[in-house]
Parts: sequence; structure tokens; C-alpha cells
Amino acid sequence: MKRSISTTKVRSKSSESSSIEDELDRTDKGILRLLQRDASISNVALAAKVHLSPPACLRRVERLKRLGLITGIVALLNPMALDAGMLVMIGVVLDRSTPDSFSDFEKAAVKVSGCMECHVVTGEFDYFMLLRTRDSDGFNRLHAEQLLHLPGVRQIRTFMVLKQVLSTTKLPI
Repeated sequence: MKRSISTTKVRSKSSESSSIEDELDRTDKGILRLLQRDASISNVALAAKVHLSPPACLRRVERLKRLGLITGIVALLNPMALDAGMLVMIGVVLDRSTPDSFSDFEKAAVKVSGCMECHVVTGEFDYFMLLRTRDSDGFNRLHAEQLLHLPGVRQIRTFMVLKQVLSTTKLPI
């Protein structure tokens, strides 16, 4: 009678070239792809799609959370239905490039109404902000009441989005 010997490859976590993605198998990646499309899928349905038992699937999802690959589960809302149909991109230039001026700006920027994203960037601008508001009148109010009062700002350049071609939360896996 022949005996089958099973071997398992173990990856060293101390290897400089290893990353969390190296630790993901096809099933983990399938789970992540499916959850990116619809995080409201039941564990039973998710398990069936990735060919696992529900308890094994749940363990995998919990492991992906512990690894920091799943950082939250949210509902994506329709901005038009919630009177936030105007999308505005803003380029910001600060008057000084000091740690304090960056810190002061960032603390204030996270409090701006409708601010969806704020990024430190290279090039002509120091920051890009992505805001949602009802319409141009709403943006004018926001500009006058909040944006003009952001600390350390030398210049704000506003770009009104005419047409959204692509917006996704899905990362390539």
C-alpha cells in the first residue's frame, strides 16, 4: 500500500521580500474580491462561492481582518439621492512647509463639511481634497464659511467635476 505524504510550505515572516499578499492563497483572494463587490453577502453564500464550509470561511474572514486586509465594512451611499451630487476637487498650497503648518491644516481639513478625502501630494500643490456638496451655491457657502478659514493656506484652486467617469472602492487583487 502506497502512503501519500503531505507537505506544507512555510514562508518565513522575517524575509524582507515577503508581504502580506504573499501569505494569501487563491481562496483568500477570492474572499476579498467577493467582499469588495458586496460586503453584505452572507457567510453561507460567501462560503459556497469560495468552496469552503461556513465555519472555515468565517475563520478566513476573521484572519483577513486580523491581518489588517479588511479594515471595515460599509454601505456605499448614493450621493445624488442625498443631495451631495456635486463633486469638487481642490488643490491647496500652504504658505509655509513646516511640520506645524501641515499638522494645523490637516487637523482643520478633516472637519470640513463634505470632505471625503484629503491627500498630501507632490508637485504644484501640497494637498488635494475631494468634497461633495449639493450644488454650486452649497459649495460657495462652504468656501466662504470653511475653506477660506483653513490655517496656513496661501492658495486654493477649485476643480468642479463635470462628469464622473470612474469611481471605485475595489482594489486589484
